[in-house]
Amino acid sequence: MARPRVLSGIQPTADSFHLGNYLGAVRQWVALQETHDAFYMVVDLHAITVNPSPAELRRRTRVAAAQLFAAGLDPERSSVFVQSHVREHAELAWVLICQTGMGEAGRMTQFKDKSSKYGEGSAGVGLFTYPILQAADILLYQADQVPVGADQKQHLELSRDLAQRFNNRYGRTFTVPSPYILKEVEKITDLQDPTAKMSKSSSSPQGILDVLEQPGPLRKKVMRAVTDTGTDVVADDENKPGITNLLRILSAITATPIPELEARYAGQGYGTFKKDVAEAVVDAFAPIRERTEKLLGDEAELDRMLAAGAAKARAVAAETMAHVRENIGFLPTP
Repeated sequence: MARPRVLSGIQPTADSFHLGNYLGAVRQWVALQETHDAFYMVVDLHAITVNPSPAELRRRTRVAAAQLFAAGLDPERSSVFVQSHVREHAELAWVLICQTGMGEAGRMTQFKDKSSKYGEGSAGVGLFTYPILQAADILLYQADQVPVGADQKQHLELSRDLAQRFNNRYGRTFTVPSPYILKEVEKITDLQDPTAKMSKSSSSPQGILDVLEQPGPLRKKVMRAVTDTGTDVVADDENKPGITNLLRILSAITATPIPELEARYAGQGYGTFKKDVAEAVVDAFAPIRERTEKLLGDEAELDRMLAAGAAKARAVAAETMAHVRENIGFLPTP
């Protein structure tokens, strides 16, 4: 029996993944390759909506790819590639743009959220059409399932709507994807502002735990994390958001239920607890950082791995686009 196909992607918009990226997405992608026909990509076409410099984009694309492999994605079991290496993404995006209503695109909440940061009228058209390119990413590979968190459900619904619309107008062409609800990961918040999500775009450097960070700075960030009055290590979102966040981090990394951690640290105070959180983070990130550095030290091998993934991806994408072109009425390619 064929495995269900799953597809997801991550943007190369920072010099390192952070703890939230790792727990909420990458670590779960690694598990999915055991049960699914998995396609994972570094979405560099999406990244240019914020106009990075060419050198920065190239460097961060390789860094993102290296981290995916270092975290456990296996090129023998997953197709890992760079989005721009498969030209059909852009071609299908244009076809789907022509199937999308202005009002439909304008209702995407992420455009509203992100465009507000640019000032009225200054956000690029690419930011507006971003969800349609995302739909093309999904439909191009005939994905059965798409790993989603709460913030991406609306975009997946657009993908489903566009697949059904195209199929109804032009004949059966696309698989209508279903959500694969990722294992719920408790929200990881900013170490310096535990009421706000840990985020590259809004957190201070001291509030983020980066996967590629050296052990010393990681330990310092955890030890300097904002905590709360009192000394009891207990989860309480309202009265102890800082300690609750650290409990969630330790629980997620060590697969230990929070009540068990509360019992373990009863009467011990914050110092011992924070040291243990720091060591757990360092122990989790160290092998990923080391493997990433090794991969980045041999760019030719990293590029070879990405080329192999792109070849697998292009084979699927080309077949899908052949059906799209024929069904929509384009003349055969000479």
